Amino acid sequence: MELSVAKLYNDSLFLSLILLFPIIIWLKLQANGKKNLISLPSPPKLPLIGNIHQLGKLPHRSLRDLSTKHGSLLLLQLGHNPTLVVSSADMVKEIVKNHDVAFSGRPRTTAANILLYGCTDVGFAPYGEYWRQARKICVTELLSLQRVKSFQFIRDEEVEVTIDKIRRASLNGEAVNLSELLMSVSNNVVSRSALSRKYEDEDGKSKFGLLARRLLILIMSFCFGDMFPYLNWIDVLRGFKSSLKQVHKEMDTYFDQIIEEHRENKYGEKDILSIILKLQEDSLLDMELTPDNIKAIILDMLVGGTDTTSTTLEWVMAELMKNPDAMKKLQKEIRDVVGNKSKIDMNDVNRMDYLKCVIKEALRLHPAAPLLVPRQTTSKVNLGDYEIPANITVFFNVWAIHRDPELWEKPEEFIPERFENSRDDFGGRELEFLPFGFGRRGCPGIAFAEAFILYLVANLLYWFDWKLADGENAENLDMDEVYGLTVCKNVPLRILPIFTKSDNRLS
Repeated sequence: MELSVAKLYNDSLFLSLILLFPIIIWLKLQANGKKNLISLPSPPKLPLIGNIHQLGKLPHRSLRDLSTKHGSLLLLQLGHNPTLVVSSADMVKEIVKNHDVAFSGRPRTTAANILLYGCTDVGFAPYGEYWRQARKICVTELLSLQRVKSFQFIRDEEVEVTIDKIRRASLNGEAVNLSELLMSVSNNVVSRSALSRKYEDEDGKSKFGLLARRLLILIMSFCFGDMFPYLNWIDVLRGFKSSLKQVHKEMDTYFDQIIEEHRENKYGEKDILSIILKLQEDSLLDMELTPDNIKAIILDMLVGGTDTTSTTLEWVMAELMKNPDAMKKLQKEIRDVVGNKSKIDMNDVNRMDYLKCVIKEALRLHPAAPLLVPRQTTSKVNLGDYEIPANITVFFNVWAIHRDPELWEKPEEFIPERFENSRDDFGGRELEFLPFGFGRRGCPGIAFAEAFILYLVANLLYWFDWKLADGENAENLDMDEVYGLTVCKNVPLRILPIFTKSDNRLS
């Protein structure tokens, strides 16, 4: 009997050890993972919220200060989310060379998941076969250089409307809210290219514009559930989720109506939606797109192409107002190239080398998305001297890289000439200039944005001279930022246009 009890005891002990062994191994692996994670430089954090309080009102600036103190690879705890901040061009180069796939994931947010049809767009879709095929459609069919050229008639018409508005104000001696005008023309160009619909009409009351504006606000709104999953119920109580679902429902109904009109071929093949539907109808796509997939891709272009473009234009004009010598040099180039013609064409714009330098320098100082869209690691990788875990959120502080004194001489100054002999293009080939991101997740709309920004700035400086309103000194021009979907000027740019009709440029 005693032998049986002892045997039973030994068997139970043996069985317990067998069961505990994998648990012990798992705990050890978890401990090792945490040890590697903690080995990354990290500022002190508070209980529960982690480092959220250190982000400040302008996170790109706060993160640059933290990286300067703690290192160019920086670990933060943002609520529930461990987050890596990369502020080094060398680290970006290593990622592109060795780990681009591993850094090509996307964290899924509540707003993007609801508004963008389960993140089946291109910008927020998880890395995988669906994303690869959807991006291929955008790059080769919807936003190719040839397709961008086909939208020139839209740019012509919308820029002409804007120039006419400014001309009328000039003849009346009135200053214009250029920030507002730039937003209107940018949004109209993007939405007409995508849907043959104006973002907003002359009275600013377009149904589409109002819906899109609400969507943009919601997609950038703070969500408790994203930071603290156990507080997900707060988003329900405060009505955040119901607001997301309501806007999604209204936008979805609106898109259904537009798609039905396009299927009836009321718009021919002049916009992106028509092109997608035609490719699908002719079975020319390598994947099957559902109606929701199509809506998500179109919404993606609207979200990604509206604020970013107008914000860049706003900073270009603000920097030129603050640097009158650069303004004069650029105006001389534009007017010398165009002569006394009544209309600028893209062949003229392609000859304006200093114009490209000005746009690049504005994008260096003021990238529209200074932290890019967050990424997520898809696997564990070794980066520099650190092991980076899988499923960690990653911010790339492009703003900090663009102002790194080891990369740029006088990095805080507006010096377009620095790009005159540079190999950098708008796509950031050198990986020290990254206004449109990099690698697989780089923005597919570079050609679209470049063509419009260059064309509009050339027109603004061809037809008008510009002065600050109310006798404001250029050196004191307010350049403060406000953080949102993009980083725009805190104070709108109000300036006085002077129509140069004496140069016989008006037919």
